[in-house]
Amino acid sequence: MSSQTQSTEEVIETLERKLGMLKREYDQYFVGTRPREPVLLRGEVQKTVAYLSNTPIQNTAMRFKFSSVNSRYQAYKRQWDETLRKMEAGTYERHRFKARLHGTGEAAAPPASGGKPRPDPKSDLYQEYMEARRACGQATSGITRDKLEKQLDRQREQLSKKFGADASFQFRVAVEDGKVRLKAKRVKS
Repeated sequence: MSSQTQSTEEVIETLERKLGMLKREYDQYFVGTRPREPVLLRGEVQKTVAYLSNTPIQNTAMRFKFSSVNSRYQAYKRQWDETLRKMEAGTYERHRFKARLHGTGEAAAPPASGGKPRPDPKSDLYQEYMEARRACGQATSGITRDKLEKQLDRQREQLSKKFGADASFQFRVAVEDGKVRLKAKRVKS
């Protein structure tokens, strides 16, 4: 193998790693665990794609690999740009999810008189939990309402041992360091 072939191969491997990092950072940004858009890393990836697009790649396997990575980057880029556009327009669904987590926005407001009653809080919690896990890239297979309720029952049991049997708690979904957690808040009776 010539040094140019090895060099191009290394550049493609680095591009693939950086693209994975960029995807994770954008996911974190869209969920709200990252404060700013990862524009520097996106610029690096864009420069590398432009460089490799203008470099003749003789090895068919490497040309195919670059084509695959480039296609993935272009698809991500369209998705990210669309999401950013929705965020600017205020129509981004996960932002509404985050607003519900922080208790602001339309989902947190109580229904007006004569309006529809709020859905069962347990089903809301399950939906928010599943949405948050998907947004953070965590697995959702195997999680059912029953399993989540059993987990909450175990937590309630531990909390009642600690705070007394008459204490009651309300649970909410929180995202910390890219991980989804269920947080308990003591409710006054």
